[in-house]
Amino acid sequence: MDPRGITPNTSNQQLVINGDNDSATALLQEKQARRHNSLREVTFSQYMTVSILCFVNLINYMDRLTIAGVLNNVKTEFEIGDGKAGFLQTVFVVAYMLFAPIFGYLGDRYSRRVIMASGVALWSLTTFFGSFLHDYESFAFFRGLVGIGEASYSTIAPTIISDLFVGDVRSKMLAFFYFAIPVGSGLGYIVGSVVGAALGNWRYGLRVTPFFGAIAVALIIWVMEDPERGASEESHIKPTSYKDDLRALIKNPSFMLSTIAFTCVAFVTGALTWWGPQVIYLGLGLQPGNEFSFESVSYKFGLVGMAAGALGVPLGCAAAARARPLVADADPLLCGAALLLSAPLVFCALIAVRASAAGTFALIFFGMLTLNLTWSVVADMILYVVIPPRRSTAEAFQILISHMFGDAGSPYLVGVISESLKSYLMPSPDDLPSKTVEFRALQYALFITCFVEVLGGIFFLITSAYIVRDKLKVDRAIAEAEAQHTEPSHASAHEDIVAGE
Repeated sequence: MDPRGITPNTSNQQLVINGDNDSATALLQEKQARRHNSLREVTFSQYMTVSILCFVNLINYMDRLTIAGVLNNVKTEFEIGDGKAGFLQTVFVVAYMLFAPIFGYLGDRYSRRVIMASGVALWSLTTFFGSFLHDYESFAFFRGLVGIGEASYSTIAPTIISDLFVGDVRSKMLAFFYFAIPVGSGLGYIVGSVVGAALGNWRYGLRVTPFFGAIAVALIIWVMEDPERGASEESHIKPTSYKDDLRALIKNPSFMLSTIAFTCVAFVTGALTWWGPQVIYLGLGLQPGNEFSFESVSYKFGLVGMAAGALGVPLGCAAAARARPLVADADPLLCGAALLLSAPLVFCALIAVRASAAGTFALIFFGMLTLNLTWSVVADMILYVVIPPRRSTAEAFQILISHMFGDAGSPYLVGVISESLKSYLMPSPDDLPSKTVEFRALQYALFITCFVEVLGGIFFLITSAYIVRDKLKVDRAIAEAEAQHTEPSHASAHEDIVAGE
């Protein structure tokens, strides 16, 4: 019989029976490509959900960095040095990362709407009541409570977008979501410095985001859509035990390598966002005839950060979308190149701060622009190399690792190095540090971020060797699960694939 006369079999069930996993995967990808292949096919409810998630992410990062915009006032009122000032951010991030795995486990198994609404309510209330505290220890403790609330949101929100969309539309929606990170961070500086200066008390800057937090809770409860896990990919994969989830993630090289690389991004972002305005303020103050207030420097730094994020995040998404059809491993290659380009720009910005205000802010802009190219691309990678019922756990695991070794310690580490260098740079240990010594100590301490960026770029480049294979494994697992859902007799084969992912 002429095989050309046989009608092709497009049944997933039959494909799996025949052991043709590649054909089953191709069929699954074809089906997914037909779903929401254009933004015109996205429903109003889905747009509203993404907009709500983006709004909450915006105030999330506003809340994190409002204190950075008034850090000089905080140091003065509590009478603390650079070490304790950096610890305020460290205690927040430590609580954030330690509770992320708990919310990751819950997010893969229970109502994401309830978890997120409760978390936003917690961080809004603790931020508001913490603004009335007048001793350093209690204030630092409440910053830790804020971190617990924010962990519940950041762990789960990207998985909702993943369950609503696939392909390029998912990438675009994730870019919109992560667009809020640099913009919210910039607004944090601006709100903190402007509101505090206008009302004569830095504490009023902390009382802005709780108001928006109350609105966010209402939107999450009554407006946001919470789809079934794996809905966008028509996944029928059953959740496995938490132990199996962690074992599979550790054995996933694309996930682990990209997590290490993203840890470097978090380290640099944490150090620069916390200490950036301070080092610029000190450096510009050494220029003859220049008189800058710390609030004005924070305001300008916030604007530069917002502009860099507003351009960098969508630019990274667009560049990845164009490169993927040409280069299969384009995502990690793009992220690696971005970090390797950002490192010399940040180094030059730290050098230029004593010579030119305009040059410094221009270099900071381009350094942060290239750093922001990675945000949405990394998020997309994490989602497509992990099966749907394991993605909240994956987000939580990445948060734990990236913050534990990234921005949990970088503000404090830079502050401690700066304090140590002051004693080394001062002519006499008994003298008070001059403005020049304060600047040089913090400048030298921040040079460590350039080295970490190069390290992150190398890990992204290594990830490119595994990314295509690991994405294909996820597509195959979803295809097998769909066939097993149609033909229950193949349950054991499906379970073997999921367990060994």
